[in-house]
Amino acid sequence: MVHPNSDQRRPMLRVSHLTHRVSLESDTLTILQGVNLEINRGESVAIVGRSGSGKTTLLGLLAGLDTPSEGKVELDGAVISDLSEDERAQLRARRVGFVFQSFQLLPALTALENVMLPLELAGFDRPEARARELLERVGLGERLNHTPRQLSGGEQQRVAIARAFASEPVVLFADEPTGNLDNRTGQAVSDLLMALNREQGTTLVMVTHDEHLAARCGRQFHIEAGELTEPELAREAAD
Repeated sequence: MVHPNSDQRRPMLRVSHLTHRVSLESDTLTILQGVNLEINRGESVAIVGRSGSGKTTLLGLLAGLDTPSEGKVELDGAVISDLSEDERAQLRARRVGFVFQSFQLLPALTALENVMLPLELAGFDRPEARARELLERVGLGERLNHTPRQLSGGEQQRVAIARAFASEPVVLFADEPTGNLDNRTGQAVSDLLMALNREQGTTLVMVTHDEHLAARCGRQFHIEAGELTEPELAREAAD
C-alpha cells in the first residue's frame, strides 16, 4: 500500500535532474534533459511548447505513467520514480486526475457510467451520487444517460472533467484539454476547468500550446528541445 505524505509544507511535485531517453535502432534520442521543477500545493501551472518539444513526455513522467532514464519525481511525498508499476497505478487512482485532448471516454457507457467507473474501481462510497453531482456541476444534468456519440465535443470534455474531479484528486494533469474544440467551446471548457480547480483547491498542471489558456495559470514554463525554463524568472535573473 502506498501512503503519500500529505505534509502541507511539502511541494506537491518536485522533480530533480529529470532526463528521459529513448533507444532507437542506431541511436539514442534524448527527449528531456536535466529538468528541475517544484510545484506547490494548489498552484496552477502551464507547460507550453511546440509539438515535439517534450511537454507530453514530461507530463507522463510527472504523473507516473512512465519512469525517467535519470532523476527523481516526487508526488505528494511519494518518490514515484522509485515505485513499481502497480504502486504507481494505486497512487494515481486515489490522488491523481487526468483530462486528455481526446476525451478518452468509454463509448459503450453513458456519461453517468463513465464518471462512476473510476469511483467504483477505487472503492469510493456512493459513486452514483458523486457522479451525478459532478455532471450537474458541469452542466450535464440532463445528459446523464447519453453515450459519448450522442454528445458534442464540448460535452464530452465536460464529462471528462467531471470524471477527473470526481475522486477529489490532489493534483490534476491536463494534456491539451481544449485542443480538439473550437474557440468558443474551448473557452467555456477552460472556464469550467479553472473554476473547478479553484473550488476544490487541486494542484493543476497543464500542457498546452495555447498561450491564452496558459496565461490563465499562476505560473508558466516553456519547454524547448527537452529543456524547461520559467520565462519570468529568467528575465529577473537577466536584470
